[in-house]
Amino acid sequence: MNRAPLPHSFHLYVPRRHFLRQLAYGSALLAVPGLFAEQLVLTPPQTEGPFYPDVLPLDTDNDLIVVNDGLTPAVGTITWLSGRLLTAAGSPIRNATIEIWQCDSTGVYLHTKTGGDTAKRDRNFQCFGRFVTGSTGDYVFRTIKPVSYPGRAPHIHLAVKVRGKKDLISQCYIKGHPGNEKDGPWKGIKDARQRESVTIDFAPLPGSKVGELAARWDVVMGVTPEHG
Repeated sequence: MNRAPLPHSFHLYVPRRHFLRQLAYGSALLAVPGLFAEQLVLTPPQTEGPFYPDVLPLDTDNDLIVVNDGLTPAVGTITWLSGRLLTAAGSPIRNATIEIWQCDSTGVYLHTKTGGDTAKRDRNFQCFGRFVTGSTGDYVFRTIKPVSYPGRAPHIHLAVKVRGKKDLISQCYIKGHPGNEKDGPWKGIKDARQRESVTIDFAPLPGSKVGELAARWDVVMGVTPEHG
């Protein structure tokens, strides 16, 4: 059975299909902060964009770095994107499907009409992934640090689905990236607190020997969807 190592702070091995989910409940990256006394800042809705995959990959798990049981990883800086899906009151939202999609290291999406040179697309990058939240609302993806392409600052798209319906679509951005100030969707978020909530740190993962990054993004929905 194919196995993949956890980050340096873990000292066990589990099947690749399960180790990413294990992180959502055991990793220090996903510490549960508890309930909140005040209403949280709502994650602002953003455009889905033209490049949501029109044909989904055969592999849709939350490890975008390795496709199926391939041995060659994707090109790019490995990033652990994680966080919690919460209501405005701070309660976790469980049994929700979180999807992310992004371009590869060359700026090409998994879409038949994507921009860029499709001949150069990194076939080892999944470009799309899914994760179902558990009782604490946690999610985690192993992906690459997003890159810019003409007209856009680096970003990762996200959709939250409850019972198959997209209840929220948004995007996250790299904190401190100079391209943000010229990015239309980022500038279109007029509320400063909401803009800050989707502009996140991509920081070195402690203990990583291969330069991995960790990025935490808590996603907050204004209306509590039916879940259970």
